[in-house]
Amino acid sequence: MAKIEIYTKAFCGYCARAKALLDRKGADYQELDVTMDRAGFEAMVERSNGGRTVPQIFIDGKHVGGSDDLAALEAKGQLDPLLGAG
Repeated sequence: MAKIEIYTKAFCGYCARAKALLDRKGADYQELDVTMDRAGFEAMVERSNGGRTVPQIFIDGKHVGGSDDLAALEAKGQLDPLLGAG
C-alpha cells in the first residue's frame, strides 16, 4: 500500500470527507492535524506549493491536492492505482 499523509484541521468537513473516502478504500494514512500547529501548517504550505486550505493530501510523497481532487481521482478510476490497490 502507498504511504498516505493528510493534513487536517479540527471540525473540517472536507477533511472528514477525504478521510471517509480513504477509509472506504481500506487505506492506511497518517493524519497530521495542523489546527494548533503553526510549524506543521507552514510545512504543509511549503510541501503543497502554497496550498493553505485543508485537507492537503500526499500519496507516496506526491501532492494530489484536497478533498475534491481526491474525489475526482476516484471518479476517474485513478485513485486505486495510486493507493496500490489496483
